[in-house]
Amino acid sequence: MDRRSSDDAQPLARKSAPSSVERAKKASRHLRGTIVDELANPSSGFTEPAAQVLKFHGMYQQEDRDLRAIARRGGAGRSYNLMLRVRIPAGTLTADQYIALDSLADDVVYNRSIRITTRQNVQLHGILKTNLRSAIRRIDDALLTTLSGCGDVERNVVAPPAPLRDTPHRQLRSLAQELTAALTPSTNAYREVWLDGELVDSDQETEPLYGDSYLPRKFKTGLALPDDDSIAVRGQDLGLIGIVAGDRIARYNVVVGGGGGLTHRRKDTYARLATPLGSIEAGDAVALARAVAGVFRDFGDRTDRKHARLKYLVEEWGIDRFRRALINRVDFTIAPWVQGPPLRTRNWLGIHAQGDGFQFYGLPLPSGRIADTQACRLKTAMRVAVETLRPEITLTPQQNVILGALRPSDLATLEGIFRGFRVPISADLSPLRRNALACPSLPTCGLALAEAERVAPEVLAEIEAALEAAGMSKERVDVSLTGCPNGCARPYNAEVGLVGRKPNHYDIFVGGSSERMGVLYAEQVTISGLTSALQPLLDLWSAERDIGEALGDFFLRTFTSTRRTDILTGEKTDPALPLVEQRSQSLGLGRSRDVA
Repeated sequence: MDRRSSDDAQPLARKSAPSSVERAKKASRHLRGTIVDELANPSSGFTEPAAQVLKFHGMYQQEDRDLRAIARRGGAGRSYNLMLRVRIPAGTLTADQYIALDSLADDVVYNRSIRITTRQNVQLHGILKTNLRSAIRRIDDALLTTLSGCGDVERNVVAPPAPLRDTPHRQLRSLAQELTAALTPSTNAYREVWLDGELVDSDQETEPLYGDSYLPRKFKTGLALPDDDSIAVRGQDLGLIGIVAGDRIARYNVVVGGGGGLTHRRKDTYARLATPLGSIEAGDAVALARAVAGVFRDFGDRTDRKHARLKYLVEEWGIDRFRRALINRVDFTIAPWVQGPPLRTRNWLGIHAQGDGFQFYGLPLPSGRIADTQACRLKTAMRVAVETLRPEITLTPQQNVILGALRPSDLATLEGIFRGFRVPISADLSPLRRNALACPSLPTCGLALAEAERVAPEVLAEIEAALEAAGMSKERVDVSLTGCPNGCARPYNAEVGLVGRKPNHYDIFVGGSSERMGVLYAEQVTISGLTSALQPLLDLWSAERDIGEALGDFFLRTFTSTRRTDILTGEKTDPALPLVEQRSQSLGLGRSRDVA
């Protein structure tokens, strides 16, 4: 069905011809491209058009940027490797699947580690081109896939990670699987390239949803409940919030046009909260998702990839026009928004009852990295725990892991395994460390402007010291550290978001949450000056907050009149740090040092 009015059928005016990525997608013959031929080439990498097509197969071509300068000085060219992203709807794995990924990491990952993402995926870094086909075949043998782990299609569908047995949580896990099936590309290219090894004639193949050029950019769908918004639903392109009636989800509130990425120095790019669209009956969720993707496919920007996300279409059209375009594509009613309780973020660490006599255990993973080090043999501990107890496994949007379906008697065994390999559990960590996020950044990410995961331990230690100095060490503060403005670790939704601006320099955003974006607090602060910049705010928070008031709430209440970056519109104004310093000093509190 397509009953678009002439107004809604007109795309926004664009500045130029389709981008090179658009040309590569259209010429790829439904994602086949030249991958098979280039796999046989002895070079370490793929050509740029092939690398763009590879993203749809769940992999990014990367290089070790630490080694790049050394290689250039020696006259050597670039040496590439691949990052594989395994798509795991709602983050759920069986014990056998986890063991298969653990073994694969031992065999093909340069440092043998596994990394959990904020979209409940597994990433395997540093894989050589010569190992790609065998790696993907092993992933397929485990009944998993990397298809659509990346690329301009629906990415991994995220959902509340708690393996609770109540009906609403079970509905969301089931819906994540249904949406994945309905929004996965129809092409047979993945199987031909990686599993069968032989291409067939693609002339008769069609992509009913995506067409020849797929979507303008990535498309992210998230599911939530008011009492469990672990996924930051208003940061999604499409968010569905369950409305519970009786003991089950009867309807979904729908939000569209969220997203955390931006580009430094470009006012037409910005992080944005998704806009409420209305509500739908639970049975219409899959059809709605396909319709939203269809509007994005037809009207999204295909000339400028930095301006190609759904959020820009929603912002520039306005929600009323977007709703009209959507209504013309569906045969069900989009009803008004249903008012409900505020969204609540959960991290699900520690021990919890599942609701069926079994329990689950949330284990914190620093920056989502499962690896063995001299200090902590986390990877070995996880493998022993999974082999011994055979738990259900859920990866969380906070980059942690949940081991479920445990008997009460299993818990002592589990903690004994972790203690034996010196793995910190949630009770061992400060509130700051239990809730911190960081993206991988350097050395593998080609977009990284500054460090993130590798400096997270020292940055968090400094912020802990600043909290201690303010007398607030027992308070929860959510900190997210990311190496570039794309925001993979959700810095704009964090109470304190540190966003890489250039080597060793960060912009600081303060006041974010699952229902609001943070605002600019300080610009281009050196890594050594981060805590000096934050100390005046922490001191004020300690001295003047209302009882139980969180840091982000205090900042926004106290400095609502401050001129700053309006992150919704990208309008650049003054950061808030100078006024915070002035007020802190006028009260005789600590004084910050140079932060530039």
